[in-house]
Amino acid sequence: MSNGYQIVVCGSLAPDPLQTLEPVTGPQGPALKNEMMLPMVLDPWAGHALFEAANLAKSQPDSKVWLVSIGPKAKLQQLMMSIAQKVPFQLVAADGPAGGFADSTATAKALAGMIEGIDGLDKSKQLVFGGWASASRGTGTTMQQVGELLGITEQFQGVDQLTIGADGSLEILERIEGGKHQVSKCQSPPALLGWATGNLPEPPNNPQVGMVNMRSVMPALQQAKPANLAAGGATFKSVEIPKQKRETRIVKDAPADEIAKEIVEWIKG
Repeated sequence: MSNGYQIVVCGSLAPDPLQTLEPVTGPQGPALKNEMMLPMVLDPWAGHALFEAANLAKSQPDSKVWLVSIGPKAKLQQLMMSIAQKVPFQLVAADGPAGGFADSTATAKALAGMIEGIDGLDKSKQLVFGGWASASRGTGTTMQQVGELLGITEQFQGVDQLTIGADGSLEILERIEGGKHQVSKCQSPPALLGWATGNLPEPPNNPQVGMVNMRSVMPALQQAKPANLAAGGATFKSVEIPKQKRETRIVKDAPADEIAKEIVEWIKG
């Protein structure tokens, strides 16, 4: 009997952080201006989860990694051309929005359904990885809901390190308040880990890994079904860029107490 892990990573694309993002109200609700024209990258939080999953699978024989992703098929295909060369994985894709306006509950339901649809997945060996938060779906609640929908009660958020014990137990380093960590232990899978930054650098490109991955990536994209991420009745009255406001006045020889009082009054106002 194999002792390997079956690791499912939830992660999608996000706009390149170097781009200027301008929200607009479209026919389907709020969106980003020229969203389909923006260059996309793998969500940084999801990237940490994927690289940690691949490192764990490499160290544990007979382990396997799936990447479950929701996004526009054309953009996912562009993204896969770059990240497919990083680490081995099998893609499970759905065609849907990737912006930050999707409802986290609807997103969690879609992801949980995709995970449950993976053929031959053994829940007794299942680890679900994802970002603790997200650059585009930054509610911080999506992964928690995915775990609940899958019936996984052993959940760890803000994870920086995972160590496998000699008895197969999981030792997890989680972030807590005050810049500290707590050490948690889990006897065995299934478990869900929401990753923070982890400890691994981004792997270098490996064209051979990319060629192997693309054999499954292209069929997965072609078979991707639409994902309905309706907001469940939530509406947005407006979306706009925060306005910049600057008020400057030059005063000489003002007492420090008077300056502090004026700053406090300005903040309260």
